[in-house]
Amino acid sequence: MKIPPFAPRRAGRHHRRAIRQDSPVNEERSSLSEIFRTFLRLGLTSFGGPVAHLSYFRAEFVERRKWLDEKAYADTVALCQFLPGPASSQVGIVLGMLRAGFAGGLAAWAGFTLPSALALILFAYGLGRIGDISHVAWLHGLKIVAVAVVAQAVWGMAKNLCPDRERASLAVAATALTLAFPSAAGQIATIVLGGLVGWRFLPAAAAGPHRPLLIPVSRANAAIAAALFAALLVGLPVLAQATSSHALALFASFYRSGALVFGGGHVVLPLLQQAVVPQGWIGNDAFLAGYGAAQAVPGPLFTFAAYLGTAMQDAPNGLLGGLLCLVAIYLPSFLLLIAALPFWDALRHRLSVQSALKGVNAAVVGLLLGALYTPVWTSAIFSGTDFSLGVVAFLLLVFWKAPPWLVVVLGALGAAALAAL
Repeated sequence: MKIPPFAPRRAGRHHRRAIRQDSPVNEERSSLSEIFRTFLRLGLTSFGGPVAHLSYFRAEFVERRKWLDEKAYADTVALCQFLPGPASSQVGIVLGMLRAGFAGGLAAWAGFTLPSALALILFAYGLGRIGDISHVAWLHGLKIVAVAVVAQAVWGMAKNLCPDRERASLAVAATALTLAFPSAAGQIATIVLGGLVGWRFLPAAAAGPHRPLLIPVSRANAAIAAALFAALLVGLPVLAQATSSHALALFASFYRSGALVFGGGHVVLPLLQQAVVPQGWIGNDAFLAGYGAAQAVPGPLFTFAAYLGTAMQDAPNGLLGGLLCLVAIYLPSFLLLIAALPFWDALRHRLSVQSALKGVNAAVVGLLLGALYTPVWTSAIFSGTDFSLGVVAFLLLVFWKAPPWLVVVLGALGAAALAAL
């Protein structure tokens, strides 16, 4: 039975109450402080890149907090995979918006982004005092833990999204495709082909009662966001050239990178290198040093933009430059999500769309499996000791249900101890 709006707040933060099948997934609301604190903790502990972040989000918001169900989460991930930009950050923004409107999306983004952005800004300030970090043992331990985290993501999502031989076969085919064509275009093609195969060969069950998402965006606002996204994409470079403003040129460059990149944080890094190094805005050595640091901090890789803005040779640089570039690279994600969300809940319950989403979700599992091999496995597992430490981390995550932050700490300490032997 639905609790009336004037009923007292639930006694426990994680108390589960019965809900009707047709009641909204996100019927309960959350305070901005709760959303910020939750995502801040995730931002402090979410090592492993965008693939691992999706696993952290699923464990926190589907299994633990019950903010939405498995299907709604999978559909949200599918939407963010289709849109350009950082998929894991976009999923976090959507989860915040579903709980507290646009302000909730901002709170989720700020909490998840703040730790890594601050760490990279501080690294930019202290770059001259830091030597080579590529052989630091505890940093290598974090990479090994990332292998376990991604393996957990593949394990959990495959059980839910590939329960039959057809979808399991599609996931394996998607893995082969993404490894054969390791590029953003290859990933997009794999997702599109997965959707087409699902639409044609994976019939959906007859539509029944479903729990809709309460989308806090009107269609009028969606149209405004879409128009603003296109206007900024086209107009910012023209305005920057007309005014000869370095700040505008900087904002336009990072906005374009955030608007056009598919494939997540690992793809945006080389694109940013092409945007800032040939222009002379930052030296290649400084760029590569920041690239290494970005792999070592938790949270989204798009916060590398904050490092670049801080380390710029010309003003605006420092803290102001870091914040400018950070806002510029994330702004397209907010505009695209606002433009897409009002139509997504209606579309995801059409039988044809459900069939396509079956294929898309299976293809996403294949992409996760491919990412588990490269770059995650190939950049972390070099010996039997590394493999053993990764297996222990996987055991702790999957079977002992240890919190990810604890596994991260134990992995770093374990790698440091083994290196000292």
